[in-house]
Parts: sequence; C-alpha cells; structure tokens
Amino acid sequence: MPFWKSQEIGIDLGTATILVYVKGKGIVLNEPSVVAIDTNTKKVLNVGSSAQKMIGRTPANIVAIRPLKAGVISDYVTTEIMIKDLLQKVCTRSVFKPKVVVCVPSIVSEVEKKSVIDATTNAGAKKAYLIEEPLAAALGAGVDISKPTGTMVVDIGGGTCDIAVISLNGIVVHDSIKVAGDEFDQAIIRYVKRVHNITLGDSMAENVKKTIGCCCDIGETTFMDVKGRSLQTGMPASVRVSSDEMLTALAEPTADIVNGVKGVLERTPPELLGDIMRNGILFTGGGALLRGLDKLVEKNTGIPVKIADDAVSCVANGTGIALENLSSLINSHL
Repeated sequence: MPFWKSQEIGIDLGTATILVYVKGKGIVLNEPSVVAIDTNTKKVLNVGSSAQKMIGRTPANIVAIRPLKAGVISDYVTTEIMIKDLLQKVCTRSVFKPKVVVCVPSIVSEVEKKSVIDATTNAGAKKAYLIEEPLAAALGAGVDISKPTGTMVVDIGGGTCDIAVISLNGIVVHDSIKVAGDEFDQAIIRYVKRVHNITLGDSMAENVKKTIGCCCDIGETTFMDVKGRSLQTGMPASVRVSSDEMLTALAEPTADIVNGVKGVLERTPPELLGDIMRNGILFTGGGALLRGLDKLVEKNTGIPVKIADDAVSCVANGTGIALENLSSLINSHL
C-alpha cells in the first residue's frame, strides 16, 4: 500500500479473542484479549498470545488481565494499550493514522460506546466507527442485510451471546445475554469440581469443551482424561470424563441461550417471523461450534439452524464489508 494512504482496519473486539481485518488483506491477526502487566513497575510485558501463555504461570507481581468483560471495556487503560499494540503490529509504512471500525455488542450504553471510541482513537486511530456485532456477523456470513427480509443472527462469542433480527440494514429486535463460551468453560469447571473433587484451570476447561463438549445426544459417547488439582489432597490429579457428563455440565448455560432465542422470537413482528421460519436461524461465533447447540435450538424453536461457514471469523470479516459501506451501515461518533 502507498505510504501516503491511510489504512482501513476492522476490529472484532471480543472478550476472549481479538481479530483484526485489514482492507485488501483480510484477517491478519487473531490474538487472545489478554495483557500481562508487572504490578510493581506498571509495565506491560506482553499482549495477546504471549500474555495468554503466562496465565497461571507467573510470579505474584505479574498479572495477566482480560480488559474486556461481557463484550465491554472493564479496564480502560489496559484496553487502550492492547489496541495500540495490535494497531502497531498490523499498520504498514503509511504515514497517516488508520481508519478503524470496531464491533460492539447489540446492547451497550452510550458511555460504553464512547469508551470504545476513545480507547481506539487514543491508541492511534484517525477515526473510529462502531458497528453492532450481529450486523457485522450477518455481513461476514454473506447475508444481504439491505433487503426487507427478516434474518435472525445468533452470535455466540466468549463473553456474550448477541441475538438479533435484522432487516433493511438495521436491527429490529435484539437481546444480548452474558452467557457464551467463557460461561461454558466455567460450567465445566463447576461440574468437575462438584462431581470429581478436582479443580480445573481455564485452559483445561476450554480444551474439554472443544474436545468432548456437547449439549444434546450426538449418538456416541466420547471420553477425555483431564488434569487438575485434587480438592482432597491438594496434589495433581486426573480423571476421565465423558461427553455424557458434558450434557449435564452444560445444561444450564445452553438453556439460557435457548431461552434468549425464544425471547427474541416472541418479540419479532409476524412478517419477519415468517421470513425466519422459512430461512432459518444463522449461528456465528466460536461458541456456535459447541456440538449439538444448533440441534438444541432447532428442537426448542421448531426453526432450522445453520452454522455459518468460518463462524469464528464472521464478525471480523463483516467489519471488512462494513468498511466499504460506512455511510449506510456505521454510525460515526467523531
């Protein structure tokens, strides 16, 4: 890219993961939303994958912070540092500051929106724009959201599950619940602790979720040996858990998502509801990949569910499409 042109960048600012899209290149960065800080010197030691590897393995004076909670900024200064680091990694020789589109959950306050805008511009953006995650997810999944047709998108990330009905470039009905991938992990931790008297780390719980996690009968039982700390002895311990146990462990958080979807459907205008019944519900986000979640929603709503291709990257890819349509899709706050 010529050095005199400003780069255009899209950021999927997720609770667990940040994806960065650069116009003309696609997704160039996929990093955990983690920052490692030395509490004695207040110095930032690592950002992203390097900081993630330090979780649970650091001296007392080094802490690994997730500066976003439930899709919104909980630690402003650390978020700004993280975004600045990511922009420095992806920006080329351009002498101009980049134009940046950032995704936010469908339910955020004006104060929370301003925090995202301020953190992004202070981190080095020339101008920052916001787009709601369900809109970006639909765009990234290839949906033409400009049509007067109802499309239901369920975007399940790390911290939030955003549920929205979209028509004519806007969100008609929506909800955002604080139950998603991170809560799936915590549900597994609670179950193993209660049933097997073993405490698991977050990384192990996530591995269990991805390997044998499920929320409805998938026709076969799979097993996995998990390692943690015995609550009885305080020593390292392991136990074999099954996918059948995951049905119990994940019953509550997945029921919350089902109820969230049903709640939005109940508030959807009849005309758009007919479109959704014909076209189905679109699942995006990493949490959508939990085995059986699509079938569980289908069973409880009577509406077919489709998991988007490359579900994890839909929101980030949607920011790229939004960059081409700033005037019609994105609300500038500067």
